[in-house]
Amino acid sequence: MSGSRLTQQERQQIARSLADDVPYAEIARRLDRPTSTVTREVMRNGGPGGYRADLAHLATERRARQPKRTTPRRQAAPAPDFGRDDAAVREYEETFTGLLMRQGMPKMTARVLTCLFIADSGSVTAAELVQRLGISPATVSKSVASLESQGLIARVRDERRRERYFVDGDVWYESTLASARGMVQVAEVARQGVAILGRDSPAGNRMENMARFGDHISESILRAAEQVRELLHTKPATTPEDTTSDD
Repeated sequence: MSGSRLTQQERQQIARSLADDVPYAEIARRLDRPTSTVTREVMRNGGPGGYRADLAHLATERRARQPKRTTPRRQAAPAPDFGRDDAAVREYEETFTGLLMRQGMPKMTARVLTCLFIADSGSVTAAELVQRLGISPATVSKSVASLESQGLIARVRDERRRERYFVDGDVWYESTLASARGMVQVAEVARQGVAILGRDSPAGNRMENMARFGDHISESILRAAEQVRELLHTKPATTPEDTTSDD
């Protein structure tokens, strides 16, 4: 089975094994999978403390439905500037970067993601990020790795075999999934507190309410994200009025 995708049942087994502190190598042996497959699956979907089988399976299905990206063609002419005010663009970059930082993203990672968002070409190379942001290649590499691990960006090689980085088309959907995983972790840790503090104690009752809150919120976030994503990706139906010309 080493060449096939993980099934939902296998992901559920991974989740149960992680809860029992089973090492990656042992989980892989039980599934008859390479250890690297299990490690990559867990780290790509919340890590050992935040892995949820249902969220991981949903994210994998979404990635499988995405059309493959084609390598961008080299442009012979310089890209148009669309009459933009350079000072206003730089100010907007700072505003957007600040927003991402307030959401908990490290400064350099936020700067890289902002640069990708506002690039008209839809992609940039590591060298372009170094030049535009005035940061070291090592900083670019670290930031890109962080964004890629969260599913926020992807990479391809262009005709010159340079790696180009893309903002994922469903970046906010991925961000919402990460938020749902965070609430799942809150619920899990709170539930541990119930057992330790005692269900009938005031503190234990508080932890129980927190755990229930995390469960309900994570499910609601996931449902809402799916509904909005389907709405945004569904083309409006053509009505009879749209096809009737005026007399």
